[in-house]
Amino acid sequence: MFEFIFPRVRKSDPLTSYVAADSAKELAKKHGSIIVQCLVQHGSLGKDGIATHTGLDGNQVARRLKELETLGFIGLTGKTVKSKSNRQEREWRILGDIA
Repeated sequence: MFEFIFPRVRKSDPLTSYVAADSAKELAKKHGSIIVQCLVQHGSLGKDGIATHTGLDGNQVARRLKELETLGFIGLTGKTVKSKSNRQEREWRILGDIA
């Protein structure tokens, strides 16, 4: 569906970090796809709402949101929704016609 082109390792990192970063690329793609499909299916949601619907951890979702926004797949609605902890969090939506 899309390619994540974001750096996950620094030049000064050891070889093991490069191996880990390479495997993280596939996870990033998979999680990104899951998040986009969730927003297509359920409409605009906050990070915790996405996590609830997808079974992903909130941290996994949070890591992908800005990347998906940079790629032009999702954007902020300008609204906030309640998080699991009853705090306000930003609401995200699909951009364009992805469905």
